[in-house]
Amino acid sequence: MSNTPLNLCLVWSTPHREVALNMVFMYSGNALIRGWWEQVRLILWGPSQPLLLGDKELQSHLSELTEAGVELMACRACAENYGIASDLEALGLNVKHTGSLLTETLKDDNWRVLTI
Repeated sequence: MSNTPLNLCLVWSTPHREVALNMVFMYSGNALIRGWWEQVRLILWGPSQPLLLGDKELQSHLSELTEAGVELMACRACAENYGIASDLEALGLNVKHTGSLLTETLKDDNWRVLTI
């Protein structure tokens, strides 16, 4: 059995739109479509949340990611700090406390974590 991890967790925390379009969304969707990873999880953390909420083009990519099978999450503590938890849920994100989830993922040999 290989020790190669099969799953990828991307933590998107940057407030930069171009990073979202030309890295986060592009890679996370293609990672599943092209079979690079078996499971891909995208966690929105911090400044990426209000960026997404205020940008219709970025929001339009969420359905593509969902169709590709990307698991979309947002950090509840951050979302509550910004006052946008229900808005993110309305976009289809699973808004939950993600600190322990990220810690478990970092410790799990079946996962790799990429923070952007």
